[in-house]
Amino acid sequence: METADMDVEEQPHSDPSPNSYKRFGLKNSFQTNFGDDYVFQIVPKEDWTAMAVSLSTNAVKLYSPVTGQYYGECRAHSTTINHISFSGASTPHVLHSCSSDGTIRAWDTRSFQEVSCISAGNSQEVFSFSFGGSNENLLAAGCQSQIHFWDWRNKKQVACLEDSHVDDVTQVHFVPDHRSKLVSASVDGLICIFDTEGDINDDEHLESVINVGTSVGKVGFLGGRQQKLWCLTHIETLSVWDWKGAKNEASFQDARLLASNSWALDHVEYFVDCHYSEEAEQLWVIGGNNAGTLGYFPVNYNGVVAIGSPEAVLGGGHTGVVRSVMPMSSLQGGLAQNQGIFGWTGGEDGRLCCWLPDDSPQINRSWISSALIMRSPRTRKKSRHHPY
Repeated sequence: METADMDVEEQPHSDPSPNSYKRFGLKNSFQTNFGDDYVFQIVPKEDWTAMAVSLSTNAVKLYSPVTGQYYGECRAHSTTINHISFSGASTPHVLHSCSSDGTIRAWDTRSFQEVSCISAGNSQEVFSFSFGGSNENLLAAGCQSQIHFWDWRNKKQVACLEDSHVDDVTQVHFVPDHRSKLVSASVDGLICIFDTEGDINDDEHLESVINVGTSVGKVGFLGGRQQKLWCLTHIETLSVWDWKGAKNEASFQDARLLASNSWALDHVEYFVDCHYSEEAEQLWVIGGNNAGTLGYFPVNYNGVVAIGSPEAVLGGGHTGVVRSVMPMSSLQGGLAQNQGIFGWTGGEDGRLCCWLPDDSPQINRSWISSALIMRSPRTRKKSRHHPY
C-alpha cells in the first residue's frame, strides 16, 4: 500500500457572509497532481469504505472517505476518463470507468487490476454508462451520438440506437425505481426516455422526448419513485421535469443570477451538480465561483419557483473551479456521521478537500502531499464548459 509523507500547511479560515447559513470548514486536502492535471469525479463505494477519484492523468485513485488514506490506483485508459461508478451489492469491489479511448473497463479494487474491457468499436468515445434493465443484465453507454447496449454477463452487444440523438450523448441513466426505463441526454438539447424491454430499437422503444433547447450536461432523479428529473445544461441553466409525461415543472434560465443574488460572495459562475434528499424532500443546486467557494442553494420547483439562500457554504479549500462534489449526508449512522464529515470535493486545482462543520477543532489545517501521483507526461487542459 502506497504511503506518502504529509506536509502540514495552514489554511485561511473563510467567513464569506454574515448570513445564517451553515458554514463548513476544511478538515484536510490532498494535493493529487502537478501542473494542469486535476480531479474530474469522486464516487463512493456502496458501503462507503472507499471512494474513487478520476484524474486528468487518465488514472483512477482510491482513498478512504473517512481518513483520506490512499489505497491504490487503476490505470489502463489511454485518454480522458469521462465517467466512473462502483457496482452494486452483488459485486461491491468492482469499479467501472469509461473513456474517450472507446472502452468501458472494470477493475477489482482489491487488487487494482483490470478484470474486463468492453470496446465501443470504430474509435467511438464513451461519455457515460449505466447498468440496469428489467433483468439487471444490460449495460448502456453513450458513444458519441449513439446509445449502445451490451449484456454485461457475456459482453455481447444486443442493440445500438443510432437515430434518437444527432450529437454526443453526455448522459445515460437507468431510472432507479423503473429499471427497464433508460434516460439519455445529449449536446443536441434532447432528453430521450426509452423502454428497454424486448428487442431494443429507435422506432418502437422511444417513449418520449424532452426538448431542453440547449446542450445538456447532467441529469438526475428526484421525487417519489424517482418520477421527476433535474437537468443542468452547459450554459448553466436548470430545469425540473416530469419524465413520464415529458412535462416541464420548473425552468431557471437565469439560475446563476438567482443564486448570486442570494449570497454576499462573488458571482456564481458555474454549477457543479444537484443533490436531492428523499428524507427532506429537498433539491439543492451546488454552485461555485472561480475562487473555489461552493454553495448549496435550495431549489423550490413547486408553486413559486425560486433558488434560495445557500444552506451550506464550503470555502477556504479550493483555489479554482470545482469539478465534483461527493456529499456524505446519505450515509446513515456510519463512519461519516461519527466523524462529522459533510463531504468531499475535487477540482481543477488538483485538490481533494474534506469538509467538517465550522465548529470542528480540526478545520484549520490541511495535509498536502505531491507524492500521491506522478506528473502526467502530457498535460492537457480541457474547458469546463466542454460537454465532456
